Amino acid sequence: MGLLDGVLGGVVGSVLTKIVGSYVESHGGVAGIVSQFEQSGLGDTVKSWVGTGENLPISAEQISQVLGNDNLMQMAEKFGIPTDQIKEKLAEYLPQAIDQMTPNGEISTAA
Repeated sequence: MGLLDGVLGGVVGSVLTKIVGSYVESHGGVAGIVSQFEQSGLGDTVKSWVGTGENLPISAEQISQVLGNDNLMQMAEKFGIPTDQIKEKLAEYLPQAIDQMTPNGEISTAA
């Protein structure tokens, strides 16, 4: 994963880095995630992660709303972690990861 490993390594552990990194990469990077969250009605939340201010929290239920059960089940199967834990960990670490991948509040095409 290269760039994502470096960015996420300081935020989360190895397995969580792979979970978050896999999600980011498979959904079009930061720009794709922003679009996905906006389409799910959580644009203000995801924009807070990109921006330079405080990150708004997200719940495991909201993660489920955005990703959908099929995607979550695929991730759970891929990483051998229960779906509920995937949702909780993404809710906990995705805001920090997106924040770190968007320095100065800008979405880089490399992220």
